[in-house]
Amino acid sequence: MSETMFDMIEVQGQPAVRVQSPDGAQATVLLHGAQVISWVPAGGANQLYLSPEAVIAPGQAVRGGVPVVFPQFAQRGPDTSLPRHGLLRTRAWTVESSRQEKDHAQLTLVFDDTAETRALWPHSFTAEMTVSVSNTRLDLELYVQNPGQTPWSFTAALHTYLAVSDVTQARLLGLEGRPFEDTVLDERHIEDHPEKRFYGEFDRIYSGVKDLLLRDGPRRVNITQSGWPDAVVWNPGPHKCAALADMPEADWQHMLCVEAAAVFEPITLGAEEEWSGRQSLVLLTE
Repeated sequence: MSETMFDMIEVQGQPAVRVQSPDGAQATVLLHGAQVISWVPAGGANQLYLSPEAVIAPGQAVRGGVPVVFPQFAQRGPDTSLPRHGLLRTRAWTVESSRQEKDHAQLTLVFDDTAETRALWPHSFTAEMTVSVSNTRLDLELYVQNPGQTPWSFTAALHTYLAVSDVTQARLLGLEGRPFEDTVLDERHIEDHPEKRFYGEFDRIYSGVKDLLLRDGPRRVNITQSGWPDAVVWNPGPHKCAALADMPEADWQHMLCVEAAAVFEPITLGAEEEWSGRQSLVLLTE
């Protein structure tokens, strides 16, 4: 890796890679969970929320950034005995490749099944997380392959925590007309608001989402996804946030999770089949 485009660093004593494109855009990616914890567009500020009380350590889930959820989303998926949000976000990945072009830089991390994961989930798999930065754009792609002969199913997500100045003033556009499940109220409806607002605990899974726009004061972030059939929108609200040990009790106001996901219908991969899903974030400028 070059010293300028891909720097090996440490965050709370854990190895990470800082990826920087020629125009100055950068992302910081932990080897722990292949988790992006910072995205700074060229000439801009960090666009992701990372809890100041997050603990980055082996076996720990890191509160913020973009946790990789696989092969189980919460308790929804093929195997409810698995840890919440799966196997990958608390384990060390390895750097598979990196490259820098004239307008972007890209890093790919890989995780192959181990004896430890097979003891929890008896399947062979390969997962790759590719992170690409360019100017005001961040691309995240999760690739999954079944190298074995036995089919298996999974649910997954890129659990993206976006920073906001005040979530009660933020607006999320692009959900109108989409079916959703409200997991707080255990209800199912069709979204009828052109601009979604947030005033407390919010936890919904929407289907058929492709293109969203986050408005946060003058800031605009375009959020698109491909390969992912669902999107999860989540904020813990004041009461649940106060109960979280790794997050300041007032910080629910400063984050909104907009997650590319596959939740409602598990994805099944047969022998040697593969799947990928991408989420792209673009900070819009005037």
